[in-house]
Amino acid sequence: MAAADSPSAALRRRDLCSRGIRLASKMRADVVDLLDAYVEQQGLDASASVAAVEGVPLAAVERWDEQTGTQRLLENLAAYRAFRALLAQMLEEQREQLGEAEAGLGRALAAVLLQVSAFAYHLEELLRLESRGIPGEEEEEDGPPPPPRLSLFEQKLRGLGVLRELAQWAVRSVRDLRQIAKPSPATGAAESP
Repeated sequence: MAAADSPSAALRRRDLCSRGIRLASKMRADVVDLLDAYVEQQGLDASASVAAVEGVPLAAVERWDEQTGTQRLLENLAAYRAFRALLAQMLEEQREQLGEAEAGLGRALAAVLLQVSAFAYHLEELLRLESRGIPGEEEEEDGPPPPPRLSLFEQKLRGLGVLRELAQWAVRSVRDLRQIAKPSPATGAAESP
């Protein structure tokens, strides 16, 4: 615990947070580009309203300012693990639907999936620095049960909902990392989730 409070640990935390902010910002820009391409390719209306999608973590949070740094990191990690599974499923469905006909959209989706995976790993590094246990991968592997087979249109709408919420999570992640990077003796070291 004392190691997490040392000056070198504080510098490392700020460095990791700065890099995380850059990663999340780049990811958001790429997700917004992907969202535009996805809407066009799928023939959807960009302003289409999508109800909450089952299994998609919501970026909105009550009492955001009351969360500890550790709580923020754990919520972000859980969200990006969920997005990793959802994007992998979307990529598989995309390949089934279009085959190689629209390889560009598949490549963009795969690139965002890699960014989500890299960001989840980055969050794990921050949690290690905070001397916190990282929730096991077995939770992720089991994860939520696979959704029922959806119609093609429902798959398109779910994909739209996933990408929109992922863009919101990237914004939240930047805010969370900025909050964690602030020098503060109570950056979450005193509390555990």
